[in-house]
Amino acid sequence: MKTTVSHYVEKPGYLSLLVHRRELAFRESDGHLATEFGSEAEWLRCMKEDYPKFIPFLIKRCGLDLRGRILEIGAGAAWFSAELSKLPGVVEVIATDFSPKLLKERAPQVFELLRAHAGKITRMPADFHKLDFPANQFDFVVCSAVLHHAVNMVTVLREARRVLKPGGRFVAIREPVWPLIKLKSRSRIQNRLVAAGVNEHFYTLAEYREFFERAGFELEARRVNLTSGWKYYFNEAVNGLTHARYAFVATKRGAA
Repeated sequence: MKTTVSHYVEKPGYLSLLVHRRELAFRESDGHLATEFGSEAEWLRCMKEDYPKFIPFLIKRCGLDLRGRILEIGAGAAWFSAELSKLPGVVEVIATDFSPKLLKERAPQVFELLRAHAGKITRMPADFHKLDFPANQFDFVVCSAVLHHAVNMVTVLREARRVLKPGGRFVAIREPVWPLIKLKSRSRIQNRLVAAGVNEHFYTLAEYREFFERAGFELEARRVNLTSGWKYYFNEAVNGLTHARYAFVATKRGAA
């Protein structure tokens, strides 16, 4: 009998030594959404209006055949998993995050809001620095606004590569990329966030490329432009200069 309810799996002792425990506490705090989005209303608007645009973009503009078994790392409330579950070629989605609270309490609300095929989704706590899965398990590993929170990004990318099948793809969206022209100081912004308990960093496109290369990935960085009309052409002209929005698509070559 097919289930329409997402399954939650308990995973005691899943945190690695690299986990940023202050950020875990912040992520599970009541003020987390207000700090990141400004308000819960804005978070809900993004869930319903903005984020669902990424799946058509990944399929049409990046040429991805999203299918098979998919692992989401740093899923939070798992909107990405919810959208992926609707695709007919997707067999299973495992949504992981280091916050059990978000997976238990927020994710089911998002699944209902987005009308996910929740029976395809399994939720379990996990630390993306040390994934509790055998090698060569997934067709895709995906994440949204996650990598820049890693204590060691290369370690995270190597773990993602390990659990991918040969030829599998790693897809990262909504990463803040530091543009070529910016008046603000990177270090000043990062230090302020770290002081608040948020392990958030801002990297240039060149720095992201270096991280992926060190992890053994072949990376394609695709410009993201989800607008239309004159805004589309304006964003195309300035993307990378005054702001930088990219989707990272990396491929695991070989059997290792």
